[in-house]
Amino acid sequence: MKIKSIESFIITDKLKESFYFSQWEYSERRICIVKITSDSGHVGWGEGYGPAEVIKAGIDYLKPFILGSNPLETETIWETMYRRTLDFARRGILVSALSAIDVALWDLKGKILEQPVYQLLGGKKRDTIIPYATGMYFSTSVNSQGEILSREAKEYADLGYKAMKMKVGLGIEEDVRNVRLVREAIGPDIKLMIDANHAYNLREAILLAKAVEPYDIYWFEEPISPEYYSQYAELRSKTTIPIAGGECEYLRFGFQTLLQSKSVDIVQPDICATGGLTEAKRIAVLASVHGVEVVPHTWGTGIAISAALHFVCNLDTVPGRLKTPQFFIEYDRTENGLRDSLTTSEMVIDNGEIQISDCPGLGFEFNEDALYKYAQPVL
Repeated sequence: MKIKSIESFIITDKLKESFYFSQWEYSERRICIVKITSDSGHVGWGEGYGPAEVIKAGIDYLKPFILGSNPLETETIWETMYRRTLDFARRGILVSALSAIDVALWDLKGKILEQPVYQLLGGKKRDTIIPYATGMYFSTSVNSQGEILSREAKEYADLGYKAMKMKVGLGIEEDVRNVRLVREAIGPDIKLMIDANHAYNLREAILLAKAVEPYDIYWFEEPISPEYYSQYAELRSKTTIPIAGGECEYLRFGFQTLLQSKSVDIVQPDICATGGLTEAKRIAVLASVHGVEVVPHTWGTGIAISAALHFVCNLDTVPGRLKTPQFFIEYDRTENGLRDSLTTSEMVIDNGEIQISDCPGLGFEFNEDALYKYAQPVL
């Protein structure tokens, strides 16, 4: 069996209303996805997290080295791609291109073997996962955000979400006000996370963490720049709020630095950026050695969401216990026609939980008509 073709697509959806976070504004969704076809006629889909055009160039670079390979040999193909990029891309966008291909290969392998990906990763360790609603970005149409954020949070609560994450990073005083309003809107029983997208320096992050501790924050995500490992560790020592990070890390070697520096309580590898499912599995093992929780960062289409679901389904409970704790997955709720149109899946939310699909591969049906609505193939 051989890989017959690798096709990449840049897909774009213009947003009806722009939104922003601590760094910049989003006015469109633009994603690179990849389709891998075997000579048996089976198809696997993957996607990369990051600038779509650059990821597409990375896929084009890697394609000649793996065409004709056996698609079942995911680790062998991964190593080929890794060695072909090691000298000039140990971090960053070429790793995202590698990730897109790797995710597509796992989807393809599952379909060839007629097995769900979680089975190929080692087995299902839980039947349900708790999705936390990611939303509550900042609106471009108003100066005061708190009332809009709290209304959005209440909508998620009314839909049955048991956890949600809001953006901070506008300034400490405004952030504290917004967090207070959201907590008042959703009540005490729903888990609330905050995400600064590395907007603050250490002094500011300590001030904000102390100020929002009374609102029972489940974790504080990317409070400061991912470059400052020792500052992350110092922040951890000065707040009771768990610190999360890692979406800007690449490969197990980047996560080794994050973990050895005792920077975080929760690591957040993005499967579509940090090396695909092959490398995410290794990162999870590394995190278990350090006794650190894993909750993957997820942003994109149903491909990325499905990959994260299978990954979380297979995670070990560390430490083992009689009553298994909840496991979480990020579930972006902001406007995204690409996410809503490209894939359909049995993995739907019911009573604030997602039931894992037993369908082969990553468990979704891909709508190629929708694909051509948003893009033309780039061969």
